This record gives sequence, C-alpha cells and structure tokens, in this order.
Amino acid sequence: MVSIGRSVARIPKRAWILIGTAIVAACAAAPVIYLYRPLQSATGFISHTLCSGAFVSGLNSDQVYAQTLKPIPGVADLDWAIRYEVDKDRRHVRTIVAGAFESRAVFVEGLGCILVHGSEPASGIAPVRRATGEHAAPPLLTEFAGTAVVEPADARLRAALDRTFAEPDKPPYRQTTAAVVVHAGRIVAERYAPGYGVDTPLLGWSVTKSVTSALTGILVRQGLLSVDGPEPVPQWRDPADPRHAITMDMLLRMTSGLALTETNTVYDSVSRMLMIERDMAGFAERASLESPPGSRWYYTSGNTLILSRIIRDAVGGNAGDVLAFAHRELFGPLGMRHVTLEFDAAGTPIGSTYMYASARDWARFGMLYLEDGVVGGRRVLPEGWVRYSSSKTLDSNYAMGFWRGSSAWRTRWNLPEDAFFASGFLGQRVMVIPSERLVVVRFGNAHGPSADFQGFGRLVSDVLHAIRPAG
Repeated sequence: MVSIGRSVARIPKRAWILIGTAIVAACAAAPVIYLYRPLQSATGFISHTLCSGAFVSGLNSDQVYAQTLKPIPGVADLDWAIRYEVDKDRRHVRTIVAGAFESRAVFVEGLGCILVHGSEPASGIAPVRRATGEHAAPPLLTEFAGTAVVEPADARLRAALDRTFAEPDKPPYRQTTAAVVVHAGRIVAERYAPGYGVDTPLLGWSVTKSVTSALTGILVRQGLLSVDGPEPVPQWRDPADPRHAITMDMLLRMTSGLALTETNTVYDSVSRMLMIERDMAGFAERASLESPPGSRWYYTSGNTLILSRIIRDAVGGNAGDVLAFAHRELFGPLGMRHVTLEFDAAGTPIGSTYMYASARDWARFGMLYLEDGVVGGRRVLPEGWVRYSSSKTLDSNYAMGFWRGSSAWRTRWNLPEDAFFASGFLGQRVMVIPSERLVVVRFGNAHGPSADFQGFGRLVSDVLHAIRPAG
C-alpha cells in the first residue's frame, strides 16, 4: 500500500513557471551543483525522517511531516513543491521536490532506514537480527517501573509536567512528546503526548553523540582505543599531514579543526554529508583543516561520523559487528529494549544523529552516568570517564558528547555544579545530576531558536524543587 502526501499535481501552473525560470537562471549564473545539492539534501532529509518515523517509531507519516519537518524554515519554503510517497508494503519512502530532485529511504530489519539516491541500492547492508529471549544477556540495571505510565504522586511533579506539555498562545510551540523523571533508581513522573507511549522509539538527533561518546569510552576501557594518540584514519597516517595531530579527544570535544560546516541549512557540509554521501565518514575524513587541531571549538557532526567509523573498524568492520558490540556492552546491560541505531549505505553507524530509543531507554542511558559508569556492579565506562565527559571544553559550553550550558542559564535554574546534559535538534534532552541521583528526559518537536531551552531548564528546576527535602 502506498500513501502519497503533498501531491505535485496540485502545484499551480504559475509556480511551475517560476521553478523553471529559477532553474534556468541558476544554471546560467552558477554551476548546476549549487542548485542540485541543496534540493537533493532536502529530499534526503525528508525521506529519511519519514521512513524512520513510520517504520521505526510506528508514527503516522503525515503527522511526522506536519510536526517535525514542515515547520523547519528550509522545508517550509519548499512545502508547496514537495511530494512524498510511503510504501507500507515494501517499507520505502520516496521524496521528490519540484518534480526533479529525488531521494529514497529504505527500511532494513535491525538497521532502521538507510538513505539511497535514484536507483542506487543499499549495497552491502544485510538485515541484522538481535539476540532475543533466552539468547539475550539479562540487564544489569534494576527495573525502574512497571509497564504502565507512571503518574506522579507529588503534586509539584504533576505541575512540572503540566507546564512542560502546555502550549503557548502562539508559535513557537514546544510540542513535547515525552517526559520521564527518574530519581533514586525509580521513575517518579512520566507523561506522553497522544500517539506516543512507553515503548515508542524516539529519534535522539544529536543526543546520539552522547551514545557514541559512551561507546568510545567502552573501547578505551577495553584497551582498543586511546583518547590521546593520533587517530587511526588511513588518510591521516602521514606525519607530514597536519591532520595526523588530531586525537580522539579532539574529535569528541569538537576541537579537531576540520573544515566541516554545520549551520542546519541545506547548503552546509554536514547536510551534504548526511543527506547525499553514501560514505559519510569517508566524506568527513577528506576535509581539510581550517584551524590547528586542538586550538578552537567548533561543533560539527563530521567529527562524530569519523568516530563512528573508528568504532566500526575497532569492533569488526561491519554493521552487524557494531550492533553486536553496542547491545552486548551498552544497551543490553542497561536494559534498553527499544533501540535502533541507523547506518549509512557504507555500513557505518550515523553516530552523530540517528539513534532511536524509547524515552525510558534514554533515561536508562542517563542512569549509566549517575554512578561513574558502573551498572549492577559491572564497570561499563572507564573509571573517571563521566567526570572527563562532563568537563568543559576550552571556552565553550560543550563538554564531550554532552553540554554544561552557560553560567547564566545554570544560575537561573539553580543547577548543581555536577549537572550536565545530552542535547539534540528540536529539544531532545537528557539531564544527568549525579549528586541528586536524578535523570530528567524531555523529547519533542520544539521549533524555534532555542528549542525551548528555557522550558527545559524550568522543568529540571521544578523537579529539583519537588524531590529535595523541605526546609
């Protein structure tokens, strides 16, 4: 069965004339690639997001388009020219912009959705099945809730959730889809938007970077990687290559100096990497330097894609090896049951952006950092890795796969010194406060300049007020 959205047939004739005029003008004034790449990136972004929303999260595609994609400025500008088809039988999504620029995303069992272009197959990517039942390792993390949504017993926690899900009178809306509060090893408050539940896999966007940081830490603990030595990137092995000086720490902390722009537009390097390139890490590895390694902080997902390739190669070299490693060493011990880590067409995990997990699973991941990376008596992360991961990078508010936030923001919401958080596009956030034994998860589609960052601060502050003893 194929469902179609944004039918091209309804585009007015005058609009087609304008498109044709724009294309002719662009071709005459600049290289065709200037027009091709942004529109191809846009189709890839839409196809991938709709495919994963439908076949990983089980959401309605039109709802995903309306709530997640359409409000984004670049997509909003093209909305009238966008046509997408969701083939529920074959589990494919195809997006066309202006009748000329097309991308497809294909669901692969165990791997989520993989982006392909034109008639190109997702070569080399085979379905992967995880161990289940008696073949799966039992979780080490104590179960923190039953199967039902946990209604807060404390009126102050109920009020905190009410404020988080309440909408302002006018845009930007916060569109919270899930909120989970874990205190002292138990869920004490939880809420979901209609259509979402305790088992719904939610896209982490850049919260995925925190998971990549954790996987890196595990390999450091196992002695397979080092944060201080030169990166094992074949293209950088020559000591005469200035990129030879880039370390794992620099990639984790976004201080590599690589010229990989990330501006959340279809014109930047990262958009091309994520939406056009088959081999995303290979594209990132070819980037030149724009500043000496370690001298400047600049946030770019290209750093994390390079790390993703390094992790892949360290654990065996293919997608199945990565999943077996991640489930054995991280997801399984934490009891994360609804995880999908997505891959590019070359078999590298897209560790910067594309991991899905339920809100409870994201909370379980946060709990790993409450006890310095120890779960059920077993050390998962190296000793001191949590402190290392949450320490400030140069003059930024970034740490290492996590954020600390500005001093003004932390002071406004009265956050403890050891508070840090994972953060992703549209307001996906996981706050960890070890001194309070607290994890606060907020996911949604908060469009706007700050993605409801102040609202997240208020949520955490409200929760702290509710769990602390009176007096």
